[in-house]
Amino acid sequence: MYRYEYERITSSMSGWGPLSGNSYGTEDYKRIITRRAENGWRFVTVIPAVQRGTGHIQEMDLIFEKEV
Repeated sequence: MYRYEYERITSSMSGWGPLSGNSYGTEDYKRIITRRAENGWRFVTVIPAVQRGTGHIQEMDLIFEKEV
């Protein structure tokens, strides 16, 4: 049997370019995944939770599992 936990991260506008438009970045997801792995959790996937009208994903859930 597995136990699941979800951790919400946000994406925010990190810049703008005349040719590329808005650019978005996420919180330090690598740090979160590494911290969870050190505590016995396995990263499973990411699920978009909130999407802007422009199509950009604003918030997402990182899904972790641990065998119990």
